[in-house]
Amino acid sequence: MKPPESLTEAEAAGELAHLAAEIARHDRAYHEHDAPEITDAEYDALRARNAAIEARFPALVREDSPSRRVGAAPASGFAKATHGVPMLSLDNVFDAAEFTGFIDRARRFLGIADDTPALVGEPKIDGLSVSLTYDSGRLVRAATRGDGSIGEDVTANVRTIAAIPAALPAPHPAQIEIRGEIFMTKADFLALNATQDAAGDKLFANPRNAAAGSLRQLDPAITATRPLSFFAYAMGQASERPAATHWGWLQRLHAWGFVVNPLSRQLPDAAAAADFQAEVAAARAALPYDIDGVVYKIDDLALQARLGFVGRAPRWAVAWKFPAEQATTVVDAIDIQVGRTGALTPLARLRPVNVGGVLVSRATLHNEDEIARLGVRVGDTVVVQRAGDVIPQVVAVVATAPRGPVAWRPAERCPVCDSLAIRPPGEVVRRCTGGLTCRAQVEERLIHFVSRGAFDIEGLGEKTIREFHAEGLVTSPADIFALPAHEDAIAQREGWGALSARNLSRAIAARRTIPLARFIYALGIRRIGEQNARLLARHYTSFANWRTQMEAAAMVGSEARSDLGNILGIGSAIAEELAAFFAEPHNRDAVDALAALLTIQDAAAPPQARGELAGKIVVFTGTLTTMSRPEAKALAESLGARVTDSVSKKTDLVVLGADAGSKARKAAELGVRTATEGQWREITGLGSDIRPEDTRS
Repeated sequence: MKPPESLTEAEAAGELAHLAAEIARHDRAYHEHDAPEITDAEYDALRARNAAIEARFPALVREDSPSRRVGAAPASGFAKATHGVPMLSLDNVFDAAEFTGFIDRARRFLGIADDTPALVGEPKIDGLSVSLTYDSGRLVRAATRGDGSIGEDVTANVRTIAAIPAALPAPHPAQIEIRGEIFMTKADFLALNATQDAAGDKLFANPRNAAAGSLRQLDPAITATRPLSFFAYAMGQASERPAATHWGWLQRLHAWGFVVNPLSRQLPDAAAAADFQAEVAAARAALPYDIDGVVYKIDDLALQARLGFVGRAPRWAVAWKFPAEQATTVVDAIDIQVGRTGALTPLARLRPVNVGGVLVSRATLHNEDEIARLGVRVGDTVVVQRAGDVIPQVVAVVATAPRGPVAWRPAERCPVCDSLAIRPPGEVVRRCTGGLTCRAQVEERLIHFVSRGAFDIEGLGEKTIREFHAEGLVTSPADIFALPAHEDAIAQREGWGALSARNLSRAIAARRTIPLARFIYALGIRRIGEQNARLLARHYTSFANWRTQMEAAAMVGSEARSDLGNILGIGSAIAEELAAFFAEPHNRDAVDALAALLTIQDAAAPPQARGELAGKIVVFTGTLTTMSRPEAKALAESLGARVTDSVSKKTDLVVLGADAGSKARKAAELGVRTATEGQWREITGLGSDIRPEDTRS
């Protein structure tokens, strides 16, 4: 596998697409079904590879990127519960150098040159995250993480857990969310499985699955019989802040009767954190519960608030994961998977091998260059690693073992439609040229169209789409909205019935109104994931404006193309993909035909958008002294502004820091409004005073 810095832009885009789909599949298995198919280390390594490529190619970050989402949709057996503050996940690091990178990024964001912020380290429990809402000191709601924004209401079940107080002793805020991890100790897990075995019931694979399965019982009486434990550690929405530091918050939790992990520790700097990591790793095997790393948080809650979040994770916390293991196995076959953009991805089918307690049976080989670099053949004995750049990952061929007889050769034709498979110049990914004549590509695009981040049509899963497409019932996205006309015929299908067919028709009707961002994402344009779709929707506001500007952007050198490429987070590569898509008449016709069937809602301003910045285009130039450039941009966006990298006649405000150069001159030429840093602080409500102690080097 190539290191991220050696990838071409096309190679990076292809790999990010594969990683997005693979991680989403594992999210569903873990969060929705409590049946993970890979280990946490394998999962973490997939995310690590994704993050490394995105860091190298920030313009390629997809809307459906794993860095933009958390978990999976809540299960259907429980009522939905919306979190007041999203329950996001954590970025991971795997060694001291990566941890130092986390500290350095936080310092740069805050504009701190020398001082290292104090930290708190807490062992990372392998359990199920929940949020507990207390109103006037009484527990009124408990919810799982779900997709980070909406979880499952498990209040009745949580009330049966003795470790969770039903009421908080005074003093306490009027309203507060307390978050933590429900888990099962190793001893309790073994005892539960013994009971399950004696009763002839299904055995749980590990303590985490046992805890999740026990909590998510529709009958709270069953949960009450399960030995569940709870560690509290985080705060969600609160009417007032109970402490100034995270360490103080942990002490307050303890005073309220919660169990806080006794191994948690205040740490003065990164060096102390590294020592703590080694200490906890040495004690890991003897602990009564499973952990897979240590979570480090910046202690000062005011600094946490300034740092905020990026994508799915906070800037002020990170999980330092423990290293995983390797094993050897045999490559039984190399299969080819065809994606919706025609990418042919080789997959190694492995002889199942137990790696750290989990059977690994397949691994992506990414592309033909990776296979050539490793020299992998069918029949080779290979080393499989559960952690590292990507997981499951084949890291080497065992040279001393018998070799496969024939070197692998890349497919010259698509295994699905037999169209020519070519490798475009400069790209590492081989692609099927069949386009919409390739069944695999059409099916994958249709599956994407109805997926959770897109139209999210309940009842139209992958299996159903493949069946409907094979029978000619659905050959294009527009056909989906004609399905209600076939309700009677669908009801006669095996496994359906009148009620299921009627529910499908209702689900389709409910999606005839859709937000612009979801519509853009659903089109399946290469490199346009959920995040990029949101950026586009927010920038262009309405479907009519977006549609007009995209067609205009298809013209090289046009003002619309320049405007598209200057959107912060989009960049030239994504702009080219959009321009190429709208340059094709059949694509424009397909978009228009689909739009004619729908009501596409304008993009809403962010919930916190307020004041004169809402909806305005802002550019920063020069050096700011009271905050870093990233912090200033994040603040502007939180107030509803759109931040771009270049000045045009559409720009509403240019903030001039010290040594402002060409952008300041262009603003003057175009008559664009400018503001000094002090005026910028006034506009944002921070106050114009720039005190010496505020200055950052």
